[in-house]
Amino acid sequence: MLYLALFIGIVSIVVANKLTQAFKLSSIWVLIGQICASLVIIMVGNLEVSYIHLGKLFELGYLTIPFTLLLLVGFTNVMNLEKVQNPSILLLPFVSLVCFSIAAFFIGHSFVLITGICSSLTLMFILLYGYFTGKVFVGRTLTTSIGFIIAVLSIALIKTSIVTIYIPIFTLALPFTLYYFIQDKFTSVHSITVSTLTAILFGVLMYIVPFHIIWYFVVGLTLILVITQFSRKYRFI
Repeated sequence: MLYLALFIGIVSIVVANKLTQAFKLSSIWVLIGQICASLVIIMVGNLEVSYIHLGKLFELGYLTIPFTLLLLVGFTNVMNLEKVQNPSILLLPFVSLVCFSIAAFFIGHSFVLITGICSSLTLMFILLYGYFTGKVFVGRTLTTSIGFIIAVLSIALIKTSIVTIYIPIFTLALPFTLYYFIQDKFTSVHSITVSTLTAILFGVLMYIVPFHIIWYFVVGLTLILVITQFSRKYRFI
């Protein structure tokens, strides 16, 4: 059922983006499409974060659906690019998806493992096709769809272990913020390269650094990412 919910959610996001572009509607309709897609995941896919385990168990209660909805929409929009970008920018979500797949393999989460591998292979095909033909352009429809997949995988793993929130934050959100910060100072290729190496570095650290130390990264750099959202230049939500 979760696979079906994911498919319906992606279709909803694609339709919302295409209709918004075709009729030049307000971007609020894109957000509404993302909310509808997220509600499908929650209601049909029965995927939600009902508690957080941080030494003690914190039940979310009535905040379960709002909290899950916030995470889904927030992570979806990490990949929400306003302008057409170099296809190489897809290296960032590719690294994130690979990290999801590795984590799912160790945890034993089949949905995340299968979806992560399939999505990684799809992105690799797009990257190779774009490299050899130069005909692939990355727009909002593709990036928000990828962001939604990553958001769903995030919730699925967070439901198993809250520490896995590290993956989308440090292999996607942080590298994207870095990319926005340095893109005016370097060429597009150099900016993407630096951001991708940053994503890989933090992805590797997840399997080396003890989890209790990772929490300092999660809390500290999450605050930095939130602060950057007050600046339109670095905003991704």
